[in-house]
Amino acid sequence: MVICEDGNMVGSLSAGCLEEEIALRAREVLRTGEPSLVNLDTRRRFGCAGKIEIFIERAADSFFAHLAKELDARRSCFAVTSQYGTIVGEAVSFPSPTDAKSQTSEADSFPYRPLIQKIHPPIRLLIFGEGPDSRPFHLLGNLLGWEVIENVELTPIESDQWTAAIVKSHNYGRDFAALQKLLPLDLPYVGLIGPRKRRNQLLTDLLDLRVTINTGFFAPAGLDLGAETSEEIALAVVSEIQRVFGGASGESLRDRKLPIHAPVKSAITG
Repeated sequence: MVICEDGNMVGSLSAGCLEEEIALRAREVLRTGEPSLVNLDTRRRFGCAGKIEIFIERAADSFFAHLAKELDARRSCFAVTSQYGTIVGEAVSFPSPTDAKSQTSEADSFPYRPLIQKIHPPIRLLIFGEGPDSRPFHLLGNLLGWEVIENVELTPIESDQWTAAIVKSHNYGRDFAALQKLLPLDLPYVGLIGPRKRRNQLLTDLLDLRVTINTGFFAPAGLDLGAETSEEIALAVVSEIQRVFGGASGESLRDRKLPIHAPVKSAITG
């Protein structure tokens, strides 16, 4: 969570239980420049099962500049927090988990091994086709911090591992041309909006041209939410994209047997 000098906050640490208190503590950190480690027992105060330790530091201007540079270039990077502060760089700039595990901090403000967090670029959502049914995709995508680009030109198509595409021109020839260009890129998600019968016709014609259909092709696109309106359809498709990039099952949390949030696997987090 980022806390600005004027009191504005970006991001959150919880559903709203901790933020006010942390913002108050952050004022002193901003004033003095000295980092602080806050320990909160959530069992007694909030009824949650556990305790949380929150490290508050004044971030250097260079941190945001370096982070923006990496994300603008569509590169994943790492933020490393130690007793020396937080810095940003590429994966090769930092020690391996085994090496980092042996590096312990002696500073009281951060008495842990270096904390390494991977930060990836925002999802880029390419929309092939235009129309009023594009607006809900823009609204939902912007809300999630995605980069939404509508009516994309077929050549060239800029893509990476954080790129998803939706094909919805509602014109058979244009949809066919878009899929012919998109599917060989092996994107994590390519969704086709339209009925199953039309999907089958497109697949037949694509296979005749020896276009490979990979597991990232979703047609008809979207989760089964009983969607009817353009807003509901966009919600179903955006939810499916989030499920794919989040590596989740999409099942109801009520039926999930494991914890909602997967435990951190890296030993370097202390």
